[in-house]
Amino acid sequence: MVVEENKDIFDRIMSLPVLNIFEPFYKKYKEGLMYLFFGGLAFFLSIFLFWFMDSVLQIDELVNNTIDWVICVAFQFFTNRTWVFDGKVDNRKDFIKQAGSFTAGRLFTLVVEDLLIFIFITNLGFPKMPVKLAATFVVIALNYVISKLIVFKKD
Repeated sequence: MVVEENKDIFDRIMSLPVLNIFEPFYKKYKEGLMYLFFGGLAFFLSIFLFWFMDSVLQIDELVNNTIDWVICVAFQFFTNRTWVFDGKVDNRKDFIKQAGSFTAGRLFTLVVEDLLIFIFITNLGFPKMPVKLAATFVVIALNYVISKLIVFKKD
């Protein structure tokens, strides 16, 4: 009897006919591809929330960015630990440690993003959305490094 490895939904999709030609590439670069996919979703969620709270609700850009951050961090923690970095842990203590280090890393990048927004939008008057886009790209790169090297590192 052959025991099949535990496949997630993305593994199953990539093994479908036609898509299975990409399966070797997918398996080799799965972590990066999953980070790009879920990072892309978080990126669009963040940009949409920022635009909505700015244009529709007319919330101050720093308050807006912080609310946006809370929502996106919850989304990112779930997707990163489930599909990107395989962050399963055995007990509550390890889960709390993982969630704490994830949140601490994201708090650091929130400060970086808020500083960029404060400097370029609040102080220098640059247009909001281009600054938000640029700041988000900086944060995505920093978040990957923090998640890979600290939060979900393999011992």
